[in-house]
Amino acid sequence: MALLPLLSLLPLLASAQTPLTVVKYSSTPNGFTTPPRGFNSFGLQVNTGAQPNFSFNQSSILTQARALVANSPASLLADGDYYISLDSGWSVGCNGDQYGRIIDDTSKFDISDLAPELHSMGLKLGVYVVPGSFHDDGDKTIEGTSIAIRDTWDGHDNGLCRMDFDDAKDGVQQWHDSVVGLFADWGVDLIKFDYVTPGSPSPGSATLQPNTSGSVIAFHKAIEKVGRPIRLDISWKLERNDSFFDIWEANADSMRLDQDLNAQGGNKLVEWAVVQRAIENYRQFISTVIDDNHLPLTIHPDMDNAFIGNPESVTGVSDAERTTIATHWIAAGANLLSGSDFTNLDDLGKKLLTLPEAWVDVANFTAQYPMQPRNPGTGKNSPQQLQVWIAGPDGSGDAAVVLANYGPDQGQGNFNTSLEGTQNVTATWADLGLSGSYQVRNVWESVDLGTLDSQISAQLGEGESQLLRFQRAS
Repeated sequence: MALLPLLSLLPLLASAQTPLTVVKYSSTPNGFTTPPRGFNSFGLQVNTGAQPNFSFNQSSILTQARALVANSPASLLADGDYYISLDSGWSVGCNGDQYGRIIDDTSKFDISDLAPELHSMGLKLGVYVVPGSFHDDGDKTIEGTSIAIRDTWDGHDNGLCRMDFDDAKDGVQQWHDSVVGLFADWGVDLIKFDYVTPGSPSPGSATLQPNTSGSVIAFHKAIEKVGRPIRLDISWKLERNDSFFDIWEANADSMRLDQDLNAQGGNKLVEWAVVQRAIENYRQFISTVIDDNHLPLTIHPDMDNAFIGNPESVTGVSDAERTTIATHWIAAGANLLSGSDFTNLDDLGKKLLTLPEAWVDVANFTAQYPMQPRNPGTGKNSPQQLQVWIAGPDGSGDAAVVLANYGPDQGQGNFNTSLEGTQNVTATWADLGLSGSYQVRNVWESVDLGTLDSQISAQLGEGESQLLRFQRAS
């Protein structure tokens, strides 16, 4: 049989493109429609060389909070939901109050004082917890009950100074109610619940139970009872099969997709190899959401802290790579908590953390429509070094598009190619699942690219990307 002329193949190639399924977020279980923004302390806690003057105490946290406010336009703070999130180490290690509730380490923090001070700045407070109740508190009774805390345990010491719960026992929900009630009294606005399983590997000498999802449900029920808006962010690298994803999505507002990104113990905050890994984990997450039809999506991804505010000498990645981190975290509709030192922002850092077009126009759009991968040439969603993504389009046909060159795979990107130097990245409308004409704008460069009707191309160096707004023209 004679080969068909090339032109006659074009309709067949177009029809082979993967159809676009638009992904949309709905309200989260605790009633939020956008992901949180702000600061999380963990990167500066464990990378002491990146900010030698930072100590994990109330004074340093307030210094970061004031710097965040000073470097952020008032309109942006008013428009967003900004948090100062304390990570591990804010609480007493192995015992609670008279009811076994988690309490602050008063040598470092006074949470009942910190919360209102942050609120007076227009900020909110997040705190960190792990599964179980303190093993030193077994003889104490749960607030409002005659139930001894030891009578709620399953007998397993998880190595985090805590005993695990038997979710079937009376008192387990009451204990969670009492803890969340105390947090609400203090003025806590976000709970980061770490080491949730299945997913989290056991850290060091800890031995996590294989399934602590019952406490995610219990925390959600407790939040519903207090009458105060509190976010629940669960962590880390959680199992995403249907059985457990359904639990996460029904009870939590955001879920960690990956392990910690920060380079612990060093003078720099992050390495590009782990950023490649974080992007790959998001690709897997959003692809699973589409393939398993978890739509609309009621939980936001937590890709860990966005290290974008400080110069390369502190952050550890190039300016182009910092911009790519900001682009992907925003376009994913992910948590936008930064681990950067807000007292040491450079000009690019300020731009990446505050540019209104990115943080209002695009971020508000992607808080409704998260990006998904569309491979150049096929529209498929497999991992690639040269990748395009689309968020939307919405009912008006508007969208956000990302073009990216992640550089050679450094071992965790899962695309397994090593194209060096500048590369051409092209997305056709067929790749993106679009049709018609669009006015296109480069967001970070604040440059209009004109009206385009078939494709968009960019020459991108290693680790470089573009964040583009697409507004329907016809």
